[in-house]
Amino acid sequence: MFTKVPPTYLIIGSTALALFMGTLALIVRSKAAKKPVTPKKIILPPLFMSTGALMFIFEEFRVPPLQVLEALAVGMLFSIILIKTTNFQRRDGDIYMKRSKAFLFILFGLLIVRLIGKLMLSNTIDVGELGGMFWILAFGMIVPWRIGMLIKYNRLKQEKGVRN
Repeated sequence: MFTKVPPTYLIIGSTALALFMGTLALIVRSKAAKKPVTPKKIILPPLFMSTGALMFIFEEFRVPPLQVLEALAVGMLFSIILIKTTNFQRRDGDIYMKRSKAFLFILFGLLIVRLIGKLMLSNTIDVGELGGMFWILAFGMIVPWRIGMLIKYNRLKQEKGVRN
């Protein structure tokens, strides 16, 4: 199916989708900052994202083991930025995510890095395989980030004055 669509269209479409998803993430995150954080809200996004691994059922998206490790390593490096800039605060006995002015720049910076990487690598790596690599990169970024968030949340929760 994907071999019948010209690679240029797939790159343009996936880039537009990434920009849309990035904008959506920004909107969701800004709305979430107005509500208390719970462990469930921290844990669920990676679980929902994990369903994307079903793409690897199809041959076009399969990634060689070395590239899996590379994508995971890059994702984990990117997660450090997100972990460092995601913080919580106590308000009215609940825990809320602190708004970060850096988040907007980090999010779109990561999208730009992804776009540049996709454009550079699309000449040497098949588009489907590249899509699989970027999913692995994103998953390798979100899982450590959310684990870091959960650790920060639990530390703050253990302090006095936070509801259970």
